[in-house]
Amino acid sequence: MTIRAAENRDALAVAELIEEVERFYAARVKAPEPPLEERRRDVEEALFGSPPIASALLAVDGAGGVVALAAYSFLWPAAWTSHSLFLKELYIRDAARGKGLGTRLMRELRAIAAARPGCSRIEWTSDTGNPDARAFYRSLGFTELEGKVIYRVDAGVP
Repeated sequence: MTIRAAENRDALAVAELIEEVERFYAARVKAPEPPLEERRRDVEEALFGSPPIASALLAVDGAGGVVALAAYSFLWPAAWTSHSLFLKELYIRDAARGKGLGTRLMRELRAIAAARPGCSRIEWTSDTGNPDARAFYRSLGFTELEGKVIYRVDAGVP
């Protein structure tokens, strides 16, 4: 398996992977599923637009298939006037789980953050109803923080 930055040619594969992510969360969130072509265009705009609003690391198997995604962006401010790398989604296809890809992706994200001047930390969330994800992060030595409440509102809602 190879870990690399997403490229424009990966837009369709990333859109398909995001569809899997949405199905994973579908039991908790009811939303209409956009057509694949619309998702592909959204991926291209987000990752390769001008300016891009996000970045993604991919795990690619020997046949060139995308089997994992780490989608992230940088947020400012973090501590004092620094910024942080915010991991929005870490997803590994079922068939590729248990092969160390999550650990490798987290290691690569830490290297990206460390190499970026002014980046003071990496932050992410995990659903309380996803014990496997929470156990994975604990296995890497990360502890859950208390004291933050996440708020969310849909865009365009008055």
